[in-house]
Amino acid sequence: MSVENRAVDVDLAVVGAGPAGLSAAVAAAETGLRVVLVDAGMQTGGQYWRHPDERHLDAFTEPEHTGHHHWEHYRGLRDRLHRQLRSGGIVHRAGRQVWRIDREAGSGFSLRTTAVAGADAVTAADRTVRAERVVLAPGAYDRQLPVPGWTLPGVMAAGGVQAMLKANQVAAGRRAVVAGTGPFLLSVAAGLARAGVEVVAVCEANALSRWAATPLRALQEPGKLVEGVGYATTFVRERIPLRTRTVVTAVTGEGRVTGATIARVDAAGRVRPGTQRTLDVDLVAFGWGFTPQIELVVGAGAETRIDVDGSLVAVVDVDQRTSVPGLYVAGEATGIGGAVQSCAEGELAGLAAAVDAGLAVPTATARRLRRRIARGRSFAVGMHRASPVPEEWATWLRDDTLVCRCEEVPLSAVRATVTDLAADDARDVRVTARPGMGMCQGRVCGFALSCLVEQETGRPRRPGDVEPLVRRPIGTPIRVADLAALADLPDPADLSPRKESS
Repeated sequence: MSVENRAVDVDLAVVGAGPAGLSAAVAAAETGLRVVLVDAGMQTGGQYWRHPDERHLDAFTEPEHTGHHHWEHYRGLRDRLHRQLRSGGIVHRAGRQVWRIDREAGSGFSLRTTAVAGADAVTAADRTVRAERVVLAPGAYDRQLPVPGWTLPGVMAAGGVQAMLKANQVAAGRRAVVAGTGPFLLSVAAGLARAGVEVVAVCEANALSRWAATPLRALQEPGKLVEGVGYATTFVRERIPLRTRTVVTAVTGEGRVTGATIARVDAAGRVRPGTQRTLDVDLVAFGWGFTPQIELVVGAGAETRIDVDGSLVAVVDVDQRTSVPGLYVAGEATGIGGAVQSCAEGELAGLAAAVDAGLAVPTATARRLRRRIARGRSFAVGMHRASPVPEEWATWLRDDTLVCRCEEVPLSAVRATVTDLAADDARDVRVTARPGMGMCQGRVCGFALSCLVEQETGRPRRPGDVEPLVRRPIGTPIRVADLAALADLPDPADLSPRKESS
């Protein structure tokens, strides 16, 4: 096997092909950097631009009707990517997950990858990607809160419901309630209604008047206001009830969802007595915002902080550089802000990598992107303050409510670990009572667990309390064979094409 087949030796590796990663890859390649784009998806777009298989997609009927926003912007990025693929500026490694990033002794990084289910198998040597610099754009996933009955079939994350609509044109139910907080609920409900689903209620936990507390921040993104008008039109046309300061406190059913109990709540999230009633539904879509996918950032040793919405996010400078030299982060991993914000951050990260590599980049472009990111960040802060997770959400739970569905750990076990065994942070609770120790490794229950521990101990969460929940030597489930194969590889420093040719 030739050295070139054993590892990819490039100037920049970009992890993730969603809005941020795609923008970073094409921007960097167009400056002259050699780029490898690594993504778990078989086609580009990430979760935001998830779409039907392009091999069967009519180029003339590509989809605004599938619920995508900014689709033309995605098509432009995709066209630029294809030009770089043809010219050799970008190598696209689709169907690959990065499970570890190692700093090399001299300079650069080694990215350990594994093939996702359904992707072509790769040789052991070809699983390592070597790059002088790395942009991480891993995106985010749905934040979930437990309620009684949330493990029943028919309860889904709002993002999962929308993904089925976008990628497969499939509705997850016939009668649905969409519940949680934030503007994303409107998008999901409108998409379901357009697909013929009867949306019996959209339950927003907060009052819309909270947006009035930060009017200037809301005006930073006029495009969002236009989207809101579109959703309002759909709600009126489809007669979708929007119920504010209302939550789903329990899901009922035998074998699958048949009902959802909703209730009015006060500003803190406590249920108002006498307001409970049950809706006849077969689908409950929960959307409590998003949690950044931060495992690779933490694993690489980059500094983190707690964001305004309670998420653990990467600390970056004005050009998306982290505390680790040569490592950049863009998109939701720096703070949940949406696709437009992610595109700007990704482009700036790609240009910053080019500058650090000694290439010339127009300073006016960087300044424009910084201003765009600042406006988007201001809007995001306002959005998070207007749509927080209710402070007293745990009062909706019962002692037997499962907090961790993988390990079937109930609320009572979490509380007992804190009160009886003196566990004082989420990591102690995790290793003692086992929430977050299952297949998802805390991705589903981690946020809820850290909030519950904070409430029980009375001690505010700090980055050091949350980082252990996402710090792991293996960032994603892999086969034992992937680990064993590493023992047969020579030191990456000995695989340089320059050495072989000399």
